[in-house]
Amino acid sequence: MPAPRNVYIAVVGVGGVGKAFISQLEALSHRLSHRRPPTNISLILVSRSSQILFSESYRSLSFSTWESDLASSKQPVLPIPDLVEYLATAPEKAILVDNTSNQNVADCYPQFLRRGISIVTPNKKGFSSDFALWQDIFAAAANGSGSGGYIFHESSVGAGLPVLSTLKELVETGDEVARIEGVFSGTMSFLFNSFMPVGGGGGQFSAEVKKAKELGYTEPDPRDDLNGLDVARKLTILARLAGLEVESPTSFPVQSLIPKELESCSSGDEFLSRLPEFDGEMDKLKEEAAREGKVVRFVGSIDVAKKDVKVGLEKFDASHPIAALKGSDNIISFYTKRYGSNPLIVQGAGAGGEVTAMGVTGDLIKVLQLLH
Repeated sequence: MPAPRNVYIAVVGVGGVGKAFISQLEALSHRLSHRRPPTNISLILVSRSSQILFSESYRSLSFSTWESDLASSKQPVLPIPDLVEYLATAPEKAILVDNTSNQNVADCYPQFLRRGISIVTPNKKGFSSDFALWQDIFAAAANGSGSGGYIFHESSVGAGLPVLSTLKELVETGDEVARIEGVFSGTMSFLFNSFMPVGGGGGQFSAEVKKAKELGYTEPDPRDDLNGLDVARKLTILARLAGLEVESPTSFPVQSLIPKELESCSSGDEFLSRLPEFDGEMDKLKEEAAREGKVVRFVGSIDVAKKDVKVGLEKFDASHPIAALKGSDNIISFYTKRYGSNPLIVQGAGAGGEVTAMGVTGDLIKVLQLLH
């Protein structure tokens, strides 16, 4: 009978997504230990920006006490080169789960991969920063053109929705993707569905932003959502997977909803307190769309043939699938040769710790199936 397999897992970033992932990992570990042959998962490292807990002997940390153990840990935080070394010298294959949105960690992905360490992550930065980093990552990865570790990042776009895997399959099976269009931000979805619901109504824009923040839909500083950069990063990733060499998320038109005068506010709170001064402009947009029988939504689109990528406000008929979204749902439409005038649509919850973690866990399962 084949020998049991041992896999070593390091989790960087243990906020909402990281915590949800570790509890999903515990359940997965239990299931895999009962398979034949069994796979033994050892959680050997957990860290947040200022604290780290790791097993120097590579024995598994406790799933039930890792939070309190991390809180009381006095181990010095490992610089990234030391973290690479620690994982590369694990007794068997190691996987880095990066649940941060940290650029420095993302910049080092090629170093991890070249040492045979696989990576699963919802971190958009590695795949949407400059094109050279994207090339470097996939030149090192075994599922690119390299011979290093594997890398998967399904939940960098659309949380747990199968957006990237759908696009990859379309491309790899030879379909021609003409256009991709959709609502890619749970925050912006919630905001515009409540600012201008189909059928009329909705509050003032500033009040809806404040409500979205209170409900935990926005970043601590709502400007980080309203500047459109989060959506631009997701479009950069999709455009590159569709074959376009997009240089960076600032290399195409991105409409910011931050009034020029408020860009220099010293805090998110100051920004929110002054935003009502600019409600008139958004009201005008709403009235204009209503007169045409349409609604306003914040969307991203990629025209593959024209190599045209853009992010911003657009008007849609009330009958359009984008108009009918509910809550903080995402919707991504793929217009391709095979699907003709009826796009392939992926729709559902595009934000939230549990669903994002599910995408990460799904990627981990892909790596486990590939590792021998």
